[in-house]
Amino acid sequence: MSAQATATKVDVDVRDRLALVLDVDDLVAATRLAKQMQPYFGIAKVGLELFSAYGPDSVAALADMGYDVFLDAKLHDIPNTVGKAARVLGAVGARYLTLHAFGGVDMLKAGVEGLTIGAERAGLETPTALAVTILTSDGDAPPHILAKRVQIALEGGCGGIICAASDVTEAKQYAPRFTTVVPGIRLAGTDSHDQARVATPADAIDSGADILVIGRTVTEADDPIAAAEAVTAEVRNALS
Repeated sequence: MSAQATATKVDVDVRDRLALVLDVDDLVAATRLAKQMQPYFGIAKVGLELFSAYGPDSVAALADMGYDVFLDAKLHDIPNTVGKAARVLGAVGARYLTLHAFGGVDMLKAGVEGLTIGAERAGLETPTALAVTILTSDGDAPPHILAKRVQIALEGGCGGIICAASDVTEAKQYAPRFTTVVPGIRLAGTDSHDQARVATPADAIDSGADILVIGRTVTEADDPIAAAEAVTAEVRNALS
């Protein structure tokens, strides 16, 4: 394989591992930012702010741009409600959907089933349910919580988890095939904001993380393009 082909392959690998956070309440602004950052990101994360403002239209707009859409809804309710909501979200094109592991095995099973059925009925690829283990803003969670919530995610049929970079190694011991999605990513020397457990892109990749969630370290940078290039370069080097 030529050096150029190798570089291209690495770039694709990097993009597929990076999720751009679109924490805005304006779909025009979100799609403008998504277009600007598309050379660096293959996944777009729609959080509660954007989804509350535009609902399924926010997912469809980003999917139409070619992004895999990560809908960070953090569903947590009775199993029946979560199952029905997940079915709707699977049908609108969410590639990844978050559910709180704290909700328990039955709730996760209902969410996974609903998500799968919704996607199948819409003729879409089977999406991945991600169980939220411990929020990266929670620096005081007891040590035993991670293992318990990873086990709940396994029993609930999820395809992956959300966890801090510092939890990835332990989580992979219990569920080596899980897709591990890591928020709280910061370039060295940048503000950690409200995150208690942050990591650099390289540290997250070295820990075994599969997808890095990149938000304010790029979107609030003085030069977002330069920040995105720095993240991409660091991930590329860590994967080499």
